[in-house]
Amino acid sequence: MSGIAAKLQRNRARAEGIGTNAQAVKYLGQDYEALKRSCLESGRLFHDETFEAVTSSLGFNELGPSSYKVRGVEWLRPTDLTSSPQFISQGATRTDICQGALGDCWLLAAIASLTLNQDVLARVVPPEQSFEEDYAGIFHFQFWQFGEWVDVVIDDRLPTRDGELLFVHSAEGSEFWSALLEKAYAKLNGCYEALSGGTTTEGFEDFTGGIAEVHELSRPSPHLFKIIQKALRRGSLLGCSIDITSSADSEAVTSQQLVKGHAYSVTGAEEVVYRGELTKLIRIRNPWGQVEWTGPWSDRSSQWQQISDEDRDRLSHRAEDGEFWMSFSDFLNHYSRVEICNLTPDALSDDSYKKWALSKFDGNWRRGSTAGGCRNFPNTFWTNPQFVIKLEEEDDDPNDDESGCSFVVGLIQKNRRKMRKIGEDMHTIGFAIYEVPDEFTGQRNVHLNREYFLRHASKARSETFINLREVCNRFCLPPGEYLIVPSTFEPNKDGDFCVRVFSEKQAEFEELDDPIESKVEEEIEISEDDVDDRFRSLFGQLAGADCEISAFELKNILNKVVTKRKDIKTDGFSLETCRNMVNLLDKDGSGKLGLIEFKVLWTKIETFLNIYRQRDTDQSGTMSSSEMRVAVEDAGFSLNNPLHQVLVARYSEPNLTIDFDNFVGCLVRLESMFKTFKTMDKDESGVVELNLLEWLNFALL
Repeated sequence: MSGIAAKLQRNRARAEGIGTNAQAVKYLGQDYEALKRSCLESGRLFHDETFEAVTSSLGFNELGPSSYKVRGVEWLRPTDLTSSPQFISQGATRTDICQGALGDCWLLAAIASLTLNQDVLARVVPPEQSFEEDYAGIFHFQFWQFGEWVDVVIDDRLPTRDGELLFVHSAEGSEFWSALLEKAYAKLNGCYEALSGGTTTEGFEDFTGGIAEVHELSRPSPHLFKIIQKALRRGSLLGCSIDITSSADSEAVTSQQLVKGHAYSVTGAEEVVYRGELTKLIRIRNPWGQVEWTGPWSDRSSQWQQISDEDRDRLSHRAEDGEFWMSFSDFLNHYSRVEICNLTPDALSDDSYKKWALSKFDGNWRRGSTAGGCRNFPNTFWTNPQFVIKLEEEDDDPNDDESGCSFVVGLIQKNRRKMRKIGEDMHTIGFAIYEVPDEFTGQRNVHLNREYFLRHASKARSETFINLREVCNRFCLPPGEYLIVPSTFEPNKDGDFCVRVFSEKQAEFEELDDPIESKVEEEIEISEDDVDDRFRSLFGQLAGADCEISAFELKNILNKVVTKRKDIKTDGFSLETCRNMVNLLDKDGSGKLGLIEFKVLWTKIETFLNIYRQRDTDQSGTMSSSEMRVAVEDAGFSLNNPLHQVLVARYSEPNLTIDFDNFVGCLVRLESMFKTFKTMDKDESGVVELNLLEWLNFALL
């Protein structure tokens, strides 16, 4: 219950703007300004009790307590390592980022790209932090985490060995912003070792809030050049690299002065008329500020003399500054991949950029209710969360040889990196896209069922199901409504996710889910005349002298009946379930059931039994959780995904089966809650207000 309340509170805070870069969520509730002020007033340096200077903050396996790699590690402040430490000296540059004894080069490449865009850097590394004015041993950094920005506070004690930083460090040794940034990111993910192994795009996203796509140049999209041009016009961050075949190749320089295993930036894409034909050119920057391509279209190549003066003046650039042009065909031949990080509208302050339209939803997969697996599992695939996107306007570029609506879909699984400590890792994830049928166009209160997916093929899908943090793909589809179904590859894998859509034009994006309503008959009308003599006689024997049946007596009666049946499995009705039945039907407040009330209950149980047997398709005597979902609907209840998750968590067995007594208990509880709400909702507004006493009365009922 407390978890659900916390989730509701987070949603309300987000609606008020908490989680934007300007109002970042305070990670672990730590307020940087308040903590720093307290330290300055008391004259002590900050000591972070939420990320202690201990071995568990280093790691759990290779950097765990028993590993030889952590011997001799001492946590020291920069003021202990050098006489004049600097936070940032003469601007943040790539040379501030040198890898240490941790396999997080993916993260460092992303940090290096940050130094090329000072506006983006300032969102991650808040300015006005230093080791001089108001130094208190406390620093903070901001990261994007699955849809919201979080502000992470750290102290400046860093792991060292023999007086040298163990992990990230600057080339000249006295600049510490990169080492402190790495520590804050390690804290966010549980420990330093959790950062080992990843992709640059993951770092791109956590530092920008953007959506990153990877294009393998061995099989490029026919529209890749136009995609790069559009990305540059939208202020996206673009990087490219050349694969290495062995560790010896790392940063090896080719005969034409290209560096292998090295992160380059893409800074331009233009077309010129060369020898009577239109030639595509791409501009690349080496962050070293030197070592440039020497092939065709390099700074001093002859090709520049064979184009128009206008094009040459516009593009020609002769300086050994690390930036150079090359033909797009050479780019495809020499480089291995290009990574594009499309920035969110709020990250671009320059109005000259064309901005993406962004839509985002959070969701989760839960065993037995909303973790249906991929299309290979047709009986459960339909239970996955469903989202609809409405594309209305086609792209406005008449020269891109592509008609339709362009958009990028990114599916991120949340918090899996920090779960490595407990032996968990990434799920294998992906998504499928379906065209919404005409009969459901414009509807949002519907969850498409199993039959729909059996009869319809997907219109598009993620390129693969893969065990990375994010799956991201670009699509171009005709205007219309489309259903996006994110899933794990196998069913019954618990996980939280965030699905985002970046579209060239504004697009409507909503979750598709069933409405919450009860279609159960108000009352089963039964009079004294409807009760036959046999039932009346049976009731007399069961009820005893007071002619009423208590919850205790009801429990004994029901358990005697159900244990004789071979077609259903049950471990017996609980006293709580029987009390709920009595509360539902007890009209006179006696806490017991009279003849008519008992007859109504018996009629309900017979109805529940028929539904139960009908949905128990394998005649196992129990229902699976997916069968339960349909059975609840048969009983007259329309529920959304979060409520189905609650039902499975509360009423299923560990193997995700539901026996008869739990099924009945679930339906009785639902009917009672709907009935209570309707009684309180006098004006039928769908909202009721309760004071504390009323809330406790209903919750304890």
